[in-house]
Amino acid sequence: MITLSKTIEFEETYPVERLGSKEDLLFFDIETTGFSGQYSTLYLIGCTYYREGNWKLVQWFADTLEAEVEVLKTFFDFLKNYKKVIHFNGDGFDIPYLLKRCLIHNLPYDFSQVESLDIYKKIRPYRGLLGLSSLKQKSIEAFLKIERKDLYSGGQLIEVYKDYLMSKDEFLFDLLILHNEDDLKGMPLILPILNYPDFLEHDFTLNHHEVSNQIDLFGRKHPFLKLTLTNGYSVPVEFSKSNSLVLLEARDDTMTITIDLYEGELKYFYPDYKNYYYLIYEDKAIHKSVAEYVDRNARKKATAKNCYTRQSGCYLPQFTPLWSPNLQKEYKDKITYILYDPDLLKERETFLLYIKHLINHLCR
Repeated sequence: MITLSKTIEFEETYPVERLGSKEDLLFFDIETTGFSGQYSTLYLIGCTYYREGNWKLVQWFADTLEAEVEVLKTFFDFLKNYKKVIHFNGDGFDIPYLLKRCLIHNLPYDFSQVESLDIYKKIRPYRGLLGLSSLKQKSIEAFLKIERKDLYSGGQLIEVYKDYLMSKDEFLFDLLILHNEDDLKGMPLILPILNYPDFLEHDFTLNHHEVSNQIDLFGRKHPFLKLTLTNGYSVPVEFSKSNSLVLLEARDDTMTITIDLYEGELKYFYPDYKNYYYLIYEDKAIHKSVAEYVDRNARKKATAKNCYTRQSGCYLPQFTPLWSPNLQKEYKDKITYILYDPDLLKERETFLLYIKHLINHLCR
């Protein structure tokens, strides 16, 4: 086994103290000869850590196939000094892979004593909201406007490692080491992506809300509600997401949500339609206890689709039923509405519930 260690420049692009004490954090990345821990081997583990006021890089390289066991032992002994490991898709690949190799070599190691922070898993729920083309590291770098050239992929370097085992060529060794080093140095560059879960998962404060009107091409007025929110967190790159009724925009420390209100007539559908009659000429349903006084030619037994009463007003949309009574345009519509009351969002619990509801819907 070959061990390399040095002090590095680690650009702190994210408030690392949110993750824990610097001395407790261990960033790591592995290089293997395949995806299967059963049929491939581990040949390199690299770690970045903080000691004595500096960020340091250590790499353990298996210069022979037999050295894999020593690499594993050395890494897990080193791991005992830390409380949290940070990685990119390590929960999905790196950690299960290492555990599989330990099992094959009958080594009694695991990750039970450390907390795991997977950057990939942390950002995955917000892929749609942020408009990420994929969750690959390069896609996140592009979103954050980071330019980093990676000459080789991990897959391409598998053959390089096989050639190294045969030749022990120093140039090939340098390629393998530098690829892993670049990946570890690139990890701090994507840490700012964690600002987005920080921003979206903490409770907001409503700074301002107002109802205004927009005029369409035919001169008709359409009301909308505009909310301005903050929570003490901010995002490094602005983003926006919309659907047919809601526009969410985030810039720096402020989120703005614009919601189309519905002004007009909606229907409230009674759930127990078998107890109702539909009045043909009045286009509404009434309970059978009252309907018995109505001319039989003017009524018929209600169905789920026509068992409603109509109501006019200004309404707030909800994409899954949060509150009732809720109204709909038609029976099978997934979007329901509640009567808009300016005081509704003054209740903090109600406000926070609705904001989380909108964010979760736009994340889908």
